Amino acid sequence: MTTISPALIPKEGVSPPPVRLALKPAGADRGLLDGAWWPRSRDLARELPALTDVLDHRWARITRITVNPTYWPVIPRKIPVTGHVVHVGWFEAEQDPHKLLLLSYTDGRWDLLVIPPESSEPTAARLMAAAADPHNHCTASTLMAGEEPPGAPETGHGEEQAQGVGGGTAPFALGRPVTLPSPARAR
Repeated sequence: MTTISPALIPKEGVSPPPVRLALKPAGADRGLLDGAWWPRSRDLARELPALTDVLDHRWARITRITVNPTYWPVIPRKIPVTGHVVHVGWFEAEQDPHKLLLLSYTDGRWDLLVIPPESSEPTAARLMAAAADPHNHCTASTLMAGEEPPGAPETGHGEEQAQGVGGGTAPFALGRPVTLPSPARAR
């Protein structure tokens, strides 16, 4: 007999937590990354609908997402999101294991650094700031290689750690929704 835990049943009127996302400013050079995403788990079926809903309104309708399976235990083939279905695929050798690729039929593609869900807030803030920095030209794996492994003790204070490359502050407000720019970029 199948048992469903009451904790797993969504409650009406309870909204999911805000998507933890940082994007490059509108009009910035593309570079290798368009920003960063910090999911709360490694469950793509649970995490991708909220991300897609946010980006559908900011960029364009997301139609396909690809990941590298290295850090994702289960990769669903399709994800239902508001108003449509997003196809999910994977590339092992061809795609950086720390990157999520989002595709749209109308506006091209976007590449996001995926910050491990188990990362601390200061680490995630540093990575989000670096990935969203318009002057960043690093790959996702290069940015991740510069960080200590999850669970390692943090140095300094969170406020200081939240400063990005070049001393700018992180575009990610810990614990609060982020106001995202609406980039009008043709790719």
